[in-house]
Amino acid sequence: MPKHYRPAGKKKEGNAARYMTRSQALKSLQVNLNLFRRLCIVKGIFPREPKKKVKGNHHTYYHVKDISFLQHEPLLEKFREIKTYQKKVQKAKAKKNEELARLLLTRQPTYKLDRLIRERYPTFIDALRDLDDCLTMVHLFAVLPASDRENLEVKRVHNCRRLSHEWQAYISRTHALRKVFVSVKGIYYQAELEGQKITWLTPHAIQQVFTNDVDFGVLLTFLEFYETLLAFTNFKLYHSLNVKYPPILDSRLEALAADLYALSRYIDASSRGMTVEPKVDASSSSQSNDRAESELRLAQLQHQLPSSEPGALMHLVADKEVEEDEETRACKSLFKDLKFFLSREVPRESLLFVLPAFGGMVSWEGEGAPFKEDDESITHHIIDKPSAGHMYLSREYVQPQWIYDCVNARIILPTEKYLVGRIPPPHLSPFVDNEAEGYVPDYAETIKRLQAAARNDVLPLPGVGKENLEDPQNLLYAGVMSRAEEAEAAKTKKKMAELEKQYHEELKKEVTGSVVDDVAAPMVEEGEGEESVPDAAQIAQDTADMPTLMMSRNKRKLYDAMKMGQKKKNESVERIKQRKKNLKADQ
Repeated sequence: MPKHYRPAGKKKEGNAARYMTRSQALKSLQVNLNLFRRLCIVKGIFPREPKKKVKGNHHTYYHVKDISFLQHEPLLEKFREIKTYQKKVQKAKAKKNEELARLLLTRQPTYKLDRLIRERYPTFIDALRDLDDCLTMVHLFAVLPASDRENLEVKRVHNCRRLSHEWQAYISRTHALRKVFVSVKGIYYQAELEGQKITWLTPHAIQQVFTNDVDFGVLLTFLEFYETLLAFTNFKLYHSLNVKYPPILDSRLEALAADLYALSRYIDASSRGMTVEPKVDASSSSQSNDRAESELRLAQLQHQLPSSEPGALMHLVADKEVEEDEETRACKSLFKDLKFFLSREVPRESLLFVLPAFGGMVSWEGEGAPFKEDDESITHHIIDKPSAGHMYLSREYVQPQWIYDCVNARIILPTEKYLVGRIPPPHLSPFVDNEAEGYVPDYAETIKRLQAAARNDVLPLPGVGKENLEDPQNLLYAGVMSRAEEAEAAKTKKKMAELEKQYHEELKKEVTGSVVDDVAAPMVEEGEGEESVPDAAQIAQDTADMPTLMMSRNKRKLYDAMKMGQKKKNESVERIKQRKKNLKADQ
């Protein structure tokens, strides 16, 4: 019998022992596909790609250890318990026992995902690193309408809206916002917390429509986990500033809200209520406690704002001395001492989030505004279309794009190009490195010069480094030496070209396996004709081809793919330049 003989049906080895298909996982866990997807989402288990797919390429594979983790998950037993309980409710409804069905629904078992949050994210930094998709999902469902067909409840939409505004309130109050970009998909934001860059996308404030090609059941499962994660994160962030979480927001007073920044008195009302001392009389001690508690709650609720306003939570964060880096101080003082007024056609929620994050004061049309439109101290009026109303000479009327461009440039840009009725300059993305892309737009060069002027810097000339600019003698010395060595360089140029060609020829012969001649070709002496000088293009081509000869086949294919991608990138840059040239010619 061979040494490694294994009878059929015995212990498996290799990929067959490390991976199993989704059908095998469902059979092992004894659950249906929907419940299995739900468990994988909340536990963070994803399919794997083994090197050798034993069952074929048309199967989805999972690691055996991941499935064993699911087998010992307490949440699996809770889901089974809920499924069994729902059968009781269906049985009562089938027997037309409405009273029993209603009673069973009130006692339905519930579950929490708090333990899974602590299990998947041992530290707070781990949670911040995985917050991009969480914020995007929560902000998306915060603007979706409730739908019975998609099983999206109104309470869930309100919860997403509350969590998103609590997050925006903290980011705006701590001046942690770094980049903003308005695109067709929505508005991209990037904040920096604990050294981690967090980027998320918020939809535009328009009516959202449900599509049939999206499985909202899977999205709602993700949303269930992300709501818990964001609640944990907001709790940690608010408590790091000694602010009570969650804030008290009463939906009954939403329509009666008088001021967007009324929540700034939330902590003052709490401190005044804590000093209320009940009477010592034992007979009325409980009543006085209840009365003091109710008075405290009324004092808190009379200053609350609707949760639909992102600025309702701005001043709930207490002013606390924290260590600020240089970038935070620059963001905090960008719009310092500037007052903005928003017209009703501009993206109000976005500007209410961005402007206070960079030190500006903002108001708007309608009740509850901090200051009215006729305030003489307003410096900028944000408007998107020409207005037939009264125009104030003491303020500047600019388009909303001016705010976002100033934020990305970190300077106050001139407002001439952003006046109402004019076509604004292109809105450049702060997430794109123009130098790496190979094409720098004209307006990016303009912004760079304005930034240098704001820092009192002098930009170097093309081809001159900044270290040479600091010492002008280097430029003069380099010019003198280049003229002195010009004649000698012309003499040695032919020698170097011939030596380089000889070296590449010998190296090619070594690679191909041919014998190198011992006698080298005679070198070209000084004074010979120009026709003996090799072609520079051919030398460059030979030099570029040499590394590929030493590569393996797989590496050569990867290298060719990289060159193809770079070629497409260069063609795209050339296409943009040609388009720009044609536009200038038409003008």
